[in-house]
Amino acid sequence: MFSNSTAFEYFKKPVDFAHWFNLIGACLLLSFNNVFPKSRLNSVASVITAFGVVAHIGLCAIDFIMWSYGDNEVAKSALSEHLSNTPSILFPFVIIGPSLLFVGLAVHALNFIKTHTVSALMVIVGAPLVGFSFFILKNGILMLFSCVIFSLGLAFLLHRKDNKEVVII
Repeated sequence: MFSNSTAFEYFKKPVDFAHWFNLIGACLLLSFNNVFPKSRLNSVASVITAFGVVAHIGLCAIDFIMWSYGDNEVAKSALSEHLSNTPSILFPFVIIGPSLLFVGLAVHALNFIKTHTVSALMVIVGAPLVGFSFFILKNGILMLFSCVIFSLGLAFLLHRKDNKEVVII
């Protein structure tokens, strides 16, 4: 009964794992708003990061729709042209919005520039490098390299060991 249904046939298609991991990763990055020390700068960074996560979710939704067209290049082109001609979608969900995720995390890293300079610089330099390599240079290898630098910097900041003085009274 189910073997002949179109729904069953649909689930036999490959899954767009890249965008699923991208979506899950963006949502998990929202937790960085809670792990860093609270300050005025981090409050601003938390808002920017949250906007970036929302925009990243929207971008992933657009990518899932694009992926669903499969090999239909005419439909993909029509959707791409429609998105390009709709500024209320293009700017918040494709161009500016997802970049806010990187900007927000880089602003979080600014708090550590004096205490964990190398890790903070990895995030602060890696963030714009991701966008520069993708949008301007269109170089996938450099983008991957900058994502690795950015991610390692975040991981180092997340697992930082702060020197805390123990006072024995």
